[in-house]
Amino acid sequence: MNSSIHVASIIISIALIAVVLIQAKGAGGLGGIFGGSQSSGGYRTRRGVEQTLFRLTIILAVIFVVISALSVKLD
Repeated sequence: MNSSIHVASIIISIALIAVVLIQAKGAGGLGGIFGGSQSSGGYRTRRGVEQTLFRLTIILAVIFVVISALSVKLD
């Protein structure tokens, strides 16, 4: 049981890192890390894939916290 929780924690953390890196910040997204241009800085709403990635980030973060708490409690 303990090893399965640790494996799940590792998988969730890798997925969370990937989603955060893919998620678009302004117009740069992942390209912004490597010198991509930034947008004009106006207010934008999230739509489509961007909104899905935002929600997925929140869900993965909550799952990661719950799994981490379970791991601490069971150890």
